Amino acid sequence: MSKLFSPLKIRNIELKNRIAVSPMCQYSSVNGLPNDWHLVHLGSRAVGGVGLILTEATAVSPEGRISPDDAGIWNDEQAKAYRRITSFIKSQNAVPGIQLAHAGRKASTYSPWKGKGEVKIENGGWQTLAPSPIMFAENLPNPKEMDSNDISLVINQFTKAAIRAIEAGFEVIELHFAHGYLVHEFYSPITNKRNDKYGGNLENRSRLAIEISESVRKTIPNNTPLFVRISSTDWVNDGWDIEQSVQLAKWLKEVGVDLIDCSSGGNVPNAKIPTAPGYQIPFSERIKNEAKILTGGVGLITTAEQAEEIIRFEKADIVLLAREMLRDPYFALNAAKKLNVELEDFPKQYLRAK
Repeated sequence: MSKLFSPLKIRNIELKNRIAVSPMCQYSSVNGLPNDWHLVHLGSRAVGGVGLILTEATAVSPEGRISPDDAGIWNDEQAKAYRRITSFIKSQNAVPGIQLAHAGRKASTYSPWKGKGEVKIENGGWQTLAPSPIMFAENLPNPKEMDSNDISLVINQFTKAAIRAIEAGFEVIELHFAHGYLVHEFYSPITNKRNDKYGGNLENRSRLAIEISESVRKTIPNNTPLFVRISSTDWVNDGWDIEQSVQLAKWLKEVGVDLIDCSSGGNVPNAKIPTAPGYQIPFSERIKNEAKILTGGVGLITTAEQAEEIIRFEKADIVLLAREMLRDPYFALNAAKKLNVELEDFPKQYLRAK
């Protein structure tokens, strides 16, 4: 019997299998609004048989966007636009989830096919924010060091975005605390040089992650699963590492986080990352075992057999696929065939091709 296609219940939400669509930026929104592209992009993967679909990094504020073309959920119009997407995903027996994000010092940049580097304010860019005024790269903005009011505002923005996400029909909330974006910038000693209660030791640097998670958990329904994506390591000396990640995961579990989505890197441009199939799975396995929390495994997972092995040997509780899902929206249907799994909810419109 396949473990990959076994259900997983988290709070009151049951995933029909352990395959999830990882958040992938589409850079295709206008004023943060999802549109037909997002409906087809996410909807086709729902038809493709996955258990959980997470949206791209969805900004909690205009200044939290990576680029001017990012999706957002900082107003009610955006939330309303997501309803047809979440409704369609549910109609395919998949669970719609949203990743809430703030890009921090890596914001106000061009979409990949539109240019490189900083979008200047006169061209529609904005002042970026960070725990400390340290640039990510020479061609990116110089961020403003956040004061206590800025920090309180960001916590409130995440919380209000989570409320809108529930109203929009999302059934899982993921907080994006990875890849060198705002909250990762706070917990990493490389980018946080503060001397107040949000800087210095591990507990202080982790404070923003914990406070946002706690605020969101208290605000959303108790039956809604709460995920957090972290970067398990910065891949550089004297940076964030797996030992600190385990402790952060324990603290996040204490405030009601249900699953840690274990990615890595993104906080410095010159990190040497040893990419290889499943290269981040040791992080999900260690955090799962040592923090006693559900984990998601992500990173160069490309085959049914590889995904099955990760779940069967309890190296993670779900697998999240990104680029492979871009190549094959029907990965889950094809994986079931390879693993000799008979699916009860194969799309009836496609039965002739089964």
